[in-house]
Amino acid sequence: MGAPVLVRKDDGWVARFTAMASPCEVLLDVDRLGEASVLARVAQEEALRIERKFSRYRTDNVLARIHEAAGKPQRVDEETARLLDYAATCHASSGGLFDITSGVLRRAWTFDGREAAPDETVIRAALSHVGWRRVGWDGRLLTLPVGMQIDFGGIAKEYAVDRAVALVSGHGRCACLVDFGGDLHASGARRSGAPWGVGVEDPEQPGAAAPHRVELGQGALATTGDARRFVTWRGERLGHVLDPRTGWPVAGAPRSVTVLGATCAEAGMLATLACLQGPNARAYLEERGVTAWVV
Repeated sequence: MGAPVLVRKDDGWVARFTAMASPCEVLLDVDRLGEASVLARVAQEEALRIERKFSRYRTDNVLARIHEAAGKPQRVDEETARLLDYAATCHASSGGLFDITSGVLRRAWTFDGREAAPDETVIRAALSHVGWRRVGWDGRLLTLPVGMQIDFGGIAKEYAVDRAVALVSGHGRCACLVDFGGDLHASGARRSGAPWGVGVEDPEQPGAAAPHRVELGQGALATTGDARRFVTWRGERLGHVLDPRTGWPVAGAPRSVTVLGATCAEAGMLATLACLQGPNARAYLEERGVTAWVV
């Protein structure tokens, strides 16, 4: 992995690199190129560390070891334990709709924009390995039944954003904005006192000029939607958020949900939980007093 690409922007720098299958940007409110380069590498290395540790596609990390344990209890490190605790909390608060064991359902779906041909036999087989309640977890020891898997895909990127912000702002004592694939967190206003200007994308026109703009001082934005990850089936567009009870994309889900939160992890989870409510997404967020954009 090469060093981040740095470009001068206004009175600071923007660093660009790729991690977690996403384009990543780090906006740095510093003057010197050398300082910007160091801080950019701090963010990049943390993103890559988390990707290596928690990617479901690797065979040499903590998830691979858990999956290969064949049902035997596995002691996990403190960081993994925190993510598992968070996932358990989200599972409970969502009534079981958020489930990190549901990643096996990807065997039945490829959200690449093409026409889907879902096989109910494959879906039923995958569903037989879904269910957080079947997992043994006591805060340190994890017992995963044979055939089941853990997938941190709904947590890890947002967690990486928050970690990168903490490390960069702590290391350089400067304001920054970290954006990993559209999920972002600002550490605070810039030296000038100006907030960071952030656009909220229109899912009908991904990549086009954003119709909504947020002036973000300190806080985070996260988006869940079908702008880039979807399939079509019988003329209907289906997003990538799956219902762990049926194995199918959530019926009636919004095209896009963007949530403002104190951290990216919080914003991302609320966006996902709202999408899991299907047509009740907007009401779900309004009941919680959340600032959000629902399309």
